[in-house]
Amino acid sequence: MSGPGDGPPASRRAARPPLVRVLRSLRALMHGGWRAVRDVEPDFWRNLRDELMAGRQWADRAVVLVYAVITGLVVVGFTLLAEAAVHAFLQLDRLMPHGRYLALVVTPAVTVAVLWWARRFVPGALGSGIPQVVRALDDTLHDAQRGWLVSLKLSLHKIGLVSAGLLGGLSIGREGPTVQVGAGVMLHARRWLSPQSGIDAHDLMVAGAAAGIAAAFNTPLGGIVFALEQLSRRRGISHSSLVIACSVLAGLVAVAVFGNETYFGRLRVQQLPWTLLWPGLLVVLVAGLAGGLFARLIVVSVRGLPDRFSRWRASHPYRFAAGCALAVAVIGLATGGATAGAGYATTQALLEGQAELPGVYTLLKFCATWLSAWTGVPAGMFAPSLAIGAGIGHDVALLAGVGREAAIPLIAMGMVGFLAATTGGPITAFIIVMEMVSGHAMVLSLMASALLSSGVARLVTRPMYQELADMLPLPAAPPERPGPSTAGSPLPRS
Repeated sequence: MSGPGDGPPASRRAARPPLVRVLRSLRALMHGGWRAVRDVEPDFWRNLRDELMAGRQWADRAVVLVYAVITGLVVVGFTLLAEAAVHAFLQLDRLMPHGRYLALVVTPAVTVAVLWWARRFVPGALGSGIPQVVRALDDTLHDAQRGWLVSLKLSLHKIGLVSAGLLGGLSIGREGPTVQVGAGVMLHARRWLSPQSGIDAHDLMVAGAAAGIAAAFNTPLGGIVFALEQLSRRRGISHSSLVIACSVLAGLVAVAVFGNETYFGRLRVQQLPWTLLWPGLLVVLVAGLAGGLFARLIVVSVRGLPDRFSRWRASHPYRFAAGCALAVAVIGLATGGATAGAGYATTQALLEGQAELPGVYTLLKFCATWLSAWTGVPAGMFAPSLAIGAGIGHDVALLAGVGREAAIPLIAMGMVGFLAATTGGPITAFIIVMEMVSGHAMVLSLMASALLSSGVARLVTRPMYQELADMLPLPAAPPERPGPSTAGSPLPRS
């Protein structure tokens, strides 16, 4: 017989209700789990408590996230204003029977006005905007020099000036300038952050650039990759999660306004036959060489050569800009307005297999974009590069006798190749174009096109944005104020 302290017999334990046995098993399991958590991380609860009690850090994070949303809203407004400007320019035909010839006057006049305003009030806004951000990320710059390159005031001016250039019919884009716009808006958040936040100007500008690209192209992943590949100079950036969060929030703002749609729709690609191998290689080669040549022309045009045009540009910048703008207007008339603006409509029509373009469209778009950049006005080159690349793919398809539907993959490869060759960022080009056209069926083809075209372009030129950044003229840093210990000390004798 068992004693009173021997516990319940086995028959009584078996007679317990199943629910009681389950609850006791769960209690034992939870007790074992708690013991495992305590053994693996003894400071788990203390760390959690410190994280929840860090009120100022949460306030800093909230400030950054709010500015990310503001960046998305600013870029959305920039997009709407730019599209309205392009639409207004294309309405010149409807003003009078020969209204399209007004471009011969409007384009040079608007270009000179934009250039004068930028040189007079915001010289840091001239050009694309990406080289300015690249230069501003130099940690050795003084705050005043960094503010000359990236600031909230400059961002607002940039939006108006780029939109005015589109209103004048120049072959420019807004995506590159959104990098400078986003960086300027995010940099403004620094004044609201505590010194203990650990977030510096470099982190804010990289996060703002990512947010700008994400909202401009509706490609959050493309914004992240662009910021980390092209801008961040720190191998182990301490706030990569900051870049991701800002890019996602800005992208969500764009989706809320424009809808969850890809930029150029969806590629109608079922499979890639082997018959497209040689045309595809030709597209990659031509896009790489043309993109490298374009990047070299931009750099040489800014640097100047000992020739008549460079001397004219240096001595009479407004006359030179008017001459380039007049040439852009003539090109626009020759193509029926197809080269004006960024080229979104033309690129989308090519991807849909519905475009009817003149045979020299690609060459004329190339020249119009180069001349527009040579004027010196605030201008982006991302979207025009996509249009030129699409034209290269279209031309190779015509040369190879490929039908319209079968030419769509070649057009997408041309877009990736020319963008990668021009910007020197193959990963960014591949990700952005894949997200813009929902080209998941061509992942490997687009990736190979970006890498090969970028490699070909390196034979012609060096990375364009870094060269342009190195040539930026910066104002002199203000003199350092003497400290209290040296303010009244006599100067050393010579």
